[in-house]
Amino acid sequence: MSARETIYLAGGCFWGMQKYFDQFEGVLETEVGYANGPDRAPSYREVCADSGHAETLRIVYDPEKLPFGKLLDDYFLVIDPLSVNRQGHDAGIQYRTGIYYTNDAQKAEALEYAAALEKQLGQKLAVEIAPLGNFFPAEEYHQKYLDKNPGGYCHIPASFFTLKERD
Repeated sequence: MSARETIYLAGGCFWGMQKYFDQFEGVLETEVGYANGPDRAPSYREVCADSGHAETLRIVYDPEKLPFGKLLDDYFLVIDPLSVNRQGHDAGIQYRTGIYYTNDAQKAEALEYAAALEKQLGQKLAVEIAPLGNFFPAEEYHQKYLDKNPGGYCHIPASFFTLKERD
């Protein structure tokens, strides 16, 4: 049996985040949902009305096949880490970026990664790095949405959904 860890990444529209991360070897499962808001499950309508939750992707991965640092490289490739509550044309608190860790090793590596990127960019990142407070799975129609609706909008360019094919 392979090793398993879980990380929660908020990166704007969760449809595209799921489609993007599903392509990588070492990603064992993904689920879109709402994280780090009030302690009750919101509806999508409530999230869009500023419930305080972030559209977030739960990723279960094998760290032996996909080290956490590589997963962070992949994450930062598809977000604007300086944008506050916005990714692409999507704006609002639910589109904030965040790394919601589940263990101390993830926390330490995420903080180190962010510090190095801030130094490189010369600016403070707008990416929350915090423990996972809560996560509520999104409604079924949001799961694998871009597989079900290939023409759906996302801030992530469609060409990024086939990066694995180019390796």
